[in-house]
Amino acid sequence: MKSLRFLFIAFLLFKVCTTSAQLIKTKTPKRDKGQTDVLRLATPAIPHVRVAIIGLGMRGTGAVERIPHIPGVEIVALCDMMEERTKAANDTLLKLGAPKAQEFFGEDAWKKVTKLDNVDLVYIVTDWKHHANIAVQAMKDGKHVAVEVPGALTMKEIWDIIDTSEKTRKHCMMLENCVYDFFELTTLNMAQQGLFGEILHAEGSYIHGLQPYWQNYWNNWRMDYNRKHRGDVYPTHGMGPACLALNIHRGDKMNFLVSMDTKAVGNPAFIKEKTGEVVTDFRNGDHTMTMIRTEMGKTIQIQHDVTSPRPYSRMYQLSGTKGFANKYPVEGYAIDAKEAGAEISKNYQNLNAEEFVSEDVKKILMEKYKNPIVKDIEEMAKKVGGHGGMDFVMDYRMFYCLQKGLPLDMDVYDLAEWSCLSPLTEISLDNNSAPVEIPDFTRGAWQKLKTVEFSK
Repeated sequence: MKSLRFLFIAFLLFKVCTTSAQLIKTKTPKRDKGQTDVLRLATPAIPHVRVAIIGLGMRGTGAVERIPHIPGVEIVALCDMMEERTKAANDTLLKLGAPKAQEFFGEDAWKKVTKLDNVDLVYIVTDWKHHANIAVQAMKDGKHVAVEVPGALTMKEIWDIIDTSEKTRKHCMMLENCVYDFFELTTLNMAQQGLFGEILHAEGSYIHGLQPYWQNYWNNWRMDYNRKHRGDVYPTHGMGPACLALNIHRGDKMNFLVSMDTKAVGNPAFIKEKTGEVVTDFRNGDHTMTMIRTEMGKTIQIQHDVTSPRPYSRMYQLSGTKGFANKYPVEGYAIDAKEAGAEISKNYQNLNAEEFVSEDVKKILMEKYKNPIVKDIEEMAKKVGGHGGMDFVMDYRMFYCLQKGLPLDMDVYDLAEWSCLSPLTEISLDNNSAPVEIPDFTRGAWQKLKTVEFSK
């Protein structure tokens, strides 16, 4: 009798263990009849692009300062919750010698902006919760969309954005500036030229203590979101460069993720220090780690931490069969003399992949493999600024492609893939770190392309 009871208990334990390890499936809605993908979508050229900016906080103010420096682009409408921010943004335009824009302010003012006849692109820089709703409505109102990160917060929002872009044939590009960092762009070009061999593993993160900045978020929206949600709520800075290097939805796709986190300590302590409130319901852990596996057997590691006393890091790391690239905490490359080529190795014979190349070799490599899309604008980008110039490169490239009628560097599926970690890691964590399926947001079209392409 005891042996039967033991076998029964063992069977239950086995079922619990095997069930917890099973993949949690996610739903992929079917396309409506006649709806097709927007891979490499090209739309009619717009020589003079008219822009409406919605959201004039930290990121929106920066956009107002950068965009007037791009030829053939005009900000025609400004919108924010607060009247004073709208007027201040217009003052900035006038100081830069740009025409005054129409002003909109208030809770629902954005709905008037998306309907304007004199707008080609809506540039969304609001709090996260408004991103998807505004993006969807703007496309329905006939506008192209540029939306800050993350592009959406729920799976429903992600699929709504994809379906609307596919139905309207309008661009919806997420404003992920980190893919335009000069080191990341150069390293991507190196990878595409085969310098690292086959890329097998990529890493990225957002590790940035936000204690000096929490008070700058309107109505405390960012802290509130971390309080109510668990998981990697801000994944795209790490995901973007990693996914481009691995050609995600351009010959490979992500299959599933597994996420783990620590308990919440830092942010509840910050709230108590600033307000006296003792927080017992804070959802998001101090540190979140996520592992992803792709169809082609590659892996990605992404981390999120906005409270620990650590140096800023996006981690950015590529590990290939012939070489290695790393940006944080040490920026460098590790390759052997053979991969460097005779032109370089004849003067630097001791190159090997077990250590970083010298600073001299690094400079030679970065000049040799400088990404073609920045060669003509690098000086202007660094002068105008925005995170060292990458914000300007991001804006410039988007408008350049719109003006020429070319496919944008990033598409709506990038938005979906890089943003989906927010809802999917929460599912994994709430299910004892169970693996969670990552949908194929292209719905079968991921093999059409073979690599990342930047229009010229």
